[in-house]
Amino acid sequence: MARKVEAVKGGKIIIKDDVEEIYEKKITPYGNGAKIDAQKKYIGQRAFIIILKR
Repeated sequence: MARKVEAVKGGKIIIKDDVEEIYEKKITPYGNGAKIDAQKKYIGQRAFIIILKR
């Protein structure tokens, strides 16, 4: 399924897809980058990451 994803800045977001779960995690350092931990049951699934202002 082709999808167009646009960056959203300073606005609200509407999710029209079927959502299985929404949860909050902290981004942690990992080598020269960063990572977000997720449960093993989500391996191979698609996810969207939304970075919030502080």
